[in-house]
Amino acid sequence: MARARQTFERRQLGLALRRLRLDKGVPQKAAAEAIGRSRTKVVELEEGNGTLSGDDLARLLDYYAVSGAEREAMLALGAQARRRKRGRTYVDLLPNSYQRFADLEANAARISTYEPGIVPGLLQSPDYIRAVIEEGDGIWWDGADPGREDRISFRLDRQAVVFGAGEPKDLRFVLTEDSLRADFGAPEVMRGQLRHLLSLCDGRPGPAIRLLRNDTHPNPLRGRALILFDFKGKAPAVGYSEAIAGHSAYYDDPADTAALALAFERVWELAATEPGTERFIRELLEEL
Repeated sequence: MARARQTFERRQLGLALRRLRLDKGVPQKAAAEAIGRSRTKVVELEEGNGTLSGDDLARLLDYYAVSGAEREAMLALGAQARRRKRGRTYVDLLPNSYQRFADLEANAARISTYEPGIVPGLLQSPDYIRAVIEEGDGIWWDGADPGREDRISFRLDRQAVVFGAGEPKDLRFVLTEDSLRADFGAPEVMRGQLRHLLSLCDGRPGPAIRLLRNDTHPNPLRGRALILFDFKGKAPAVGYSEAIAGHSAYYDDPADTAALALAFERVWELAATEPGTERFIRELLEEL
């Protein structure tokens, strides 16, 4: 039987199931036996090239001891994976969308990020993360919610996974000048963030960080945030943007991702070089 064509939902389902299996510490063969399938089927599933019936997926989630909101989200994602065709924008409205985003980060070979007005999450210092999250208190979450610390820890865990990957990832970031001049929390928070960026710039191998000045034009991404995930040909490239309410929009149509890649390359070329960016950060740190 021919393998199912890979779609974004199938890719997300496969990555999530792989994470759950590894968390449980079981081999693919054992997972396959739990649902009466071959190991090949589990391999195809985890690579985003297959689907499972609702009953088989439920049995696999039972085996992985997945319950609550995560189980509901996985079952819903499984249903979407069985029916959606590639080529339309996918908006992730399911619970725990942040975890599926992290799955993409962990598995991508190259991540290209442009985010105006704020330092991207992978480059944020712990105090900066806390300050950013506190700005959403009472709007996107309850300020007294003990889950705040979980959100901070989760972001730090994402950084550890991406920067500590066994095979170093190709990481490119374009920061905007206003993101480095913005105030988040006390002045020391921003000074600490700038020092954190300098430490990342000094790391070898490390992320490539460039700065786009406020007066740079034409900027094809002005007012827009963009993250591109590339998987070295193992899966189609994926583009990502976040709506104000936090819902994640993904693009996997080749025409869309090609245009997004072109836009990123344009701002990458317009931005200051890595040494020039480092000089700017040092000068700004002296001003604060």
